[in-house]
Amino acid sequence: MRSENTLFVGGPLDGRVLPVLLGMTGQPPKTYEVPVPHDDGRPPTLHVYRRVPGRVGRLGLPKGWKYEYDPEGRPSGGPKWPWRKTP
Repeated sequence: MRSENTLFVGGPLDGRVLPVLLGMTGQPPKTYEVPVPHDDGRPPTLHVYRRVPGRVGRLGLPKGWKYEYDPEGRPSGGPKWPWRKTP
């Protein structure tokens, strides 16, 4: 599988560039979740990053991606069907 070096902005991975596996379409996943374990036995804290365009070229098309930290930390719930209400 291919991977792409992707910049992370905000949160615990701020400023780091990590290799992220690409999907079948050649794009990284829409969300990137980073579990951070605790030493005292509590469940790990989940940090969520959302994919945003890195740079926008002259034609308005993204030339790469980056991940921005989502402080709410809600992981994606799967596909958003048009007939379902959002909670």
